Amino acid sequence: MPSSFYISIQQLAAIQHKLLLLNQLTNNQRTKMMQTENLEIPKINFDADGELIITASPTSSKNDFDFFEGKWKLHNKKLNSRLSNCTEWTEFESTQEMYKVLNGIGNIDNFLATFDGQPFEGMTVRLFNPKSRLWSIYWADSNEGKLDPPVLGSFENNVGHFVTKDIFNGKDILVIFRWDARDKNNPVWSQAFSADNGKSWEWNWYMYMSKFEQED
Repeated sequence: MPSSFYISIQQLAAIQHKLLLLNQLTNNQRTKMMQTENLEIPKINFDADGELIITASPTSSKNDFDFFEGKWKLHNKKLNSRLSNCTEWTEFESTQEMYKVLNGIGNIDNFLATFDGQPFEGMTVRLFNPKSRLWSIYWADSNEGKLDPPVLGSFENNVGHFVTKDIFNGKDILVIFRWDARDKNNPVWSQAFSADNGKSWEWNWYMYMSKFEQED
């Protein structure tokens, strides 16, 4: 099969994927998603040994997550299957509460949801390294009972990108978290996987957030 035909099929699948997701969102969520998706993912760099090179932005600070302190309502859009050309999504609600630790260079949040009638709890630990000025973000949940490899990165212009290597279904991948905090009252978190060292990405989870005291 000609490579140009293969690329066109991939592009068509990506367009269909995005249209199906947009059709399921509210107007406000649709706007937020388009604003977030239009953001450029920073170039992924590797050293001679194939390890990630991650440097902090000039403005990276221990205060970058201050906007997220407190209790939040989350509307989630989660891809049903990852890296398999899936176009079906599941929507669900959750709550999350973040508080600072370690004199402000760290924070922890608890993510609470219900899946298939069963309670689910996740936990995020974020640590700011004053020397490298990088954030390390760790995730654990009640299904796995272990810390995932940390994603590392920083914020620039109120948008944070955090990346790591991982293994998914026996294959080496890259994972990226994006925090779009340009609207600090309604931030958006999203996650994407790459199976080709960052040449292409599949977004598989979005969280649209609002503070509990805000009106819907």
